[in-house]
Amino acid sequence: MKTPRRFLPSLSLLQAFEAAARLQSITGAAQELSLTQSAVSRQIRALEEQLGTTLFHREKQTIRLTLGGVSYAREVREALQKISQASMNLRANPHGGTLSLAILPTFGTRWLAPRLPAFLAENPGITINLVTRLTQFDFSTEAVDAAIHFGRTDWPGADSAYLMGEDVVPACAPEMAARFGFATPADLRAAPLLHLTSRPDAWEKYFLRNGVDAQNVHGMLFDQFATAAQAAAAGMGVALLPTFLIEDEIAAGRLVRALDAPMRSDEAYYLCWPRDQESYEPLRLFCTWLSAETRAFEAARAAG
Repeated sequence: MKTPRRFLPSLSLLQAFEAAARLQSITGAAQELSLTQSAVSRQIRALEEQLGTTLFHREKQTIRLTLGGVSYAREVREALQKISQASMNLRANPHGGTLSLAILPTFGTRWLAPRLPAFLAENPGITINLVTRLTQFDFSTEAVDAAIHFGRTDWPGADSAYLMGEDVVPACAPEMAARFGFATPADLRAAPLLHLTSRPDAWEKYFLRNGVDAQNVHGMLFDQFATAAQAAAAGMGVALLPTFLIEDEIAAGRLVRALDAPMRSDEAYYLCWPRDQESYEPLRLFCTWLSAETRAFEAARAAG
């Protein structure tokens, strides 16, 4: 259905409104846009006339968004960001497709990034842009084509492809392992335990699976595996860490397994994308490649 023209204001009107809304100042918007104050005021008035509603309360020399203006400003800002990102993507790769991918920080830097050159070599017309996201988000409001997600297949409005599972192991500095002499999972409760904000119940699950009291499990919180691993290596405590993400620390002796007792995570890694993007060629190619990479990786791990 064709959108009525009155609901499609010009970019110049929207930019003037967005700048004034963000800065809460006509003067500030004029300076940012290299326009006069009167020009910005005229553009905002024109936008209000086109929409048939007031966007600002005007009080002497100040402006304040109306209730409707607040939500409109947020949506306009997101739309302008999407247009800007699309333009940058086209300029960076005018002859091929661009895939904007949300990644989990440690998975992205330690597992995915070293493998991406192979994908780009096989698909020279595709450019990949990476952004980090720790939790689910709304694909309709983010300039992202797909996301690597750890969890379950419960992303609203999205399809997904299974990538691989994960084993976690209690890991710590060699000095801490020597000092505590961990022999059973119950012994871990005597040591400081490090937690991830994205997996707040991981230690409880670990203890319950090993028949250990899981009540009142406390400790420091970290938002990323990388920082938790660094803290563990520095002797700050024991962290439950994915085995495949700490191979370098184990090999270098910065971390050791506090116990050789890994736990298979209930969740897994998935590639997720909005349902209306499934026919997008860069996404299709990336999904096929990534699925093959993770299958090979899982097979290699199973083979020992």
